[in-house]
Amino acid sequence: MNSTIVGSVKTTTEEQDKKMLFWGCFIALVATAFGFVFRAFIMAQWGVQFGLSKTQQGEIFGVGFWPFGISIVFFSLIIDKIGYKKSMVFAFICHILSVIITIFANGYWMLFAGTFLFALGNGAVEAVINPVVATMFPREKTKWLNILHAGWPAGMVIGGLLGIFMINQQFPWQVIIAFILLPAIVYGWIIVKREFPVNERVEAGVSYLDMLKEVGILGMLIIAALCAFQLGSLFQWSYTVSVIITLVAVAIFGYYVRSLGQPLLILLLLIMIPLATTELGTDSWITDLMTPAMQKMGFQGGWVLMYTSILMALLRFYAGPIVHKLSPVGLLLSCSLVAMLGLVFLSYSTGVLIIVAATVYAFGKTFFWPTMLGVVSEQFPRGGALAINFTGAVGMMGVGVIGAVILGFVQDKQLDQNLAAYDQQNNTTLHTTYLTEPKQGLFGTYKALDAQKMAQAPAQAVEEINLVQNDAKKSALRTVAFFPALMFLCYLLLFIYFKSRGGYKPVLLTEPH
Repeated sequence: MNSTIVGSVKTTTEEQDKKMLFWGCFIALVATAFGFVFRAFIMAQWGVQFGLSKTQQGEIFGVGFWPFGISIVFFSLIIDKIGYKKSMVFAFICHILSVIITIFANGYWMLFAGTFLFALGNGAVEAVINPVVATMFPREKTKWLNILHAGWPAGMVIGGLLGIFMINQQFPWQVIIAFILLPAIVYGWIIVKREFPVNERVEAGVSYLDMLKEVGILGMLIIAALCAFQLGSLFQWSYTVSVIITLVAVAIFGYYVRSLGQPLLILLLLIMIPLATTELGTDSWITDLMTPAMQKMGFQGGWVLMYTSILMALLRFYAGPIVHKLSPVGLLLSCSLVAMLGLVFLSYSTGVLIIVAATVYAFGKTFFWPTMLGVVSEQFPRGGALAINFTGAVGMMGVGVIGAVILGFVQDKQLDQNLAAYDQQNNTTLHTTYLTEPKQGLFGTYKALDAQKMAQAPAQAVEEINLVQNDAKKSALRTVAFFPALMFLCYLLLFIYFKSRGGYKPVLLTEPH
């Protein structure tokens, strides 16, 4: 009897520790969102106070992203060796130092260093929390990864409301940045007291080499190419140098691993590029489109981001019943269709209907990212932390290296066509006057607005071009709808594949305790 009671108490304590660790991971994700939204709010103020050019401001924004993806890759390769707890402590130290350096910044380089450290910490957080949550809930990975990733939109909403309040009350920007310490200290306090689980791959005795073989040469080719081209765009080396770095890295990895990787995993990694472009790449674009409609109703355009973030957070919290009803692949299939319809609807919408269309799009994109992580983790547990984190890294860097470039190219091409048509209809010369000479990009030739000429353009010309540009962006959304349409076809094939094998079932390496 006594042993039964002791065993029951021990089980209850373990469950409480597991839930606390989960909420520690959740709050760490909230901290990363705080850093993102606060920096976005005060970047213009930094520009004035420290005399930063638009290029320098862009560089500070940029350094908030690329170290994130690269640190995920780095930690994925070593995290099982050094342990999850040490990696989270590293993330905590990065976040605290970042806040301190930023608060005491006296110019560009300290702001750059503070943002760089924060991005490194974010990457370490992402590298830990996904495999930890997948390990803690081996039979419900997709459900709990969705709940976990509600932390990002929740952090955006809480941080956004805090930021708006403090800016309206004219708080010093140093105080605003200091508020990042709140979630950072909370998650730091939680993780210090918790024991982290051993990854299911390690517990099952799957070797490090076997983990690498799951990703294989083709998986490494994808991630190495994205890393090389990401750094190439930063340090401005040629495409040839990026190709050479990629081939050398893949050759060394291939010599050691001698496996092409799991074909299904390679397909999922490739799908992450259009998925991330659909989810992340179009967000700022859609917010920009909705701003005029919101202003007519007396609201700021930024409230739309708050609204869609609230939707995402709530829906992700209640992902469990939806996943149970549809299966993870069925959910991804449905979301692709809804996102595609939302983008097409948005391209034809005006006035209040733009907000309705954006709501449809938000419903579509909500479950993409965490559900994909869930599918990879459930189907390839032998891939351990590497498989799930490479998936996130491909998405994050894929949108930067490929997705953002495609989106920009589509907008420029559409503006080129629409402005030429506008000139013909209205007997104006806006196209020839304010567009650059043809430029060669990764996806072909294009013309863009000449920033110097636009700065000197009369108000009427600027107004006409803005109207044409907004129409061009809306038309281009129909082109962007190609990405979720492509994903729909891929997920349909996956749905049929799993159906032929008796339905979607998670792969378990060990029986959960």
